[in-house]
Amino acid sequence: MNRLISFVESNLVWFVIAVAGLGLTVPETGKFLEPSIGPLLALLMLIISLTFDAHDVRIVLRKPSRQFLALGLVYGPMSIAGWLTGRLFFGSGPLAAGQTLLGTLPTDVSSPLLVLMARGNVALAAVFNAVNTALSPFIVPFLFLWLTGIQLEVPLGSIILELVLIVLVPTVLGVSLRTGFPCFFARHDSAYAGLGSIIYLLILLAVVGPNAKTIIGYGWYALVIAGAALCLNLTGYLVGMVSRLLTTDRKEVITYLFTVSKKEFSIAAAFVAASGLPSEIAIPAAFFAVIQMITSPIAAKILARG
Repeated sequence: MNRLISFVESNLVWFVIAVAGLGLTVPETGKFLEPSIGPLLALLMLIISLTFDAHDVRIVLRKPSRQFLALGLVYGPMSIAGWLTGRLFFGSGPLAAGQTLLGTLPTDVSSPLLVLMARGNVALAAVFNAVNTALSPFIVPFLFLWLTGIQLEVPLGSIILELVLIVLVPTVLGVSLRTGFPCFFARHDSAYAGLGSIIYLLILLAVVGPNAKTIIGYGWYALVIAGAALCLNLTGYLVGMVSRLLTTDRKEVITYLFTVSKKEFSIAAAFVAASGLPSEIAIPAAFFAVIQMITSPIAAKILARG
């Protein structure tokens, strides 16, 4: 089993491409897993949280400037980048609005896994993730209204519930277990990234399958939407490099790279549905989900070698 887990982690990039292809050609496999996305994300957060303890969290909390910078980069330059790429690739209309919405979204829940694989500061990534997501119901509608003039209705209850069940509870549980039984959980440190990688693949399949018909239905224009997603994703890595102005710690810089470049795509659909907006506005987020889940393991592998 350990060999299998290690093999998946070492070859995650190729597994990601294969799973994305499976989801597109056999959508039923992903549709079967779709209801499990929430539990899978929660399990992923639990596994990643087993890699650090309460002491690590306290160290992170002693440096509030790091969190302020993360908030500024995630919601500042990336929101502008979403608006600019939307105008550049789509001009106007639902897809342009959707690309703008994408830029305003918080950090993706899976970012700490990629930080772990890239040998960054996982505790810092988990805190960034929790705070960015918690503030999203209040920041995203304001930014989207400012950039597009479109009012968003906030599904506050569902987002708070998602934060508690998917991020907060698993993180607190994982950190508590690591703090209370450090020797036991430290013995399995080599397996956490591999286990997280397997869950990551299942989440990817659960995202691609239900969206396969939509992606294929755009025909050649799907490449344009994917190009916009890739452009924003790569911009995120560039924006994340701004963190080098504040810290020279390589692990912290890696954490910023994934915190800024990855977006929590599922929130887009929730906002669009609650606001009664055209469903097409959520399409860029669906494409971005696939793109970031392919590019992130590549980036993590490159950074881990550095």
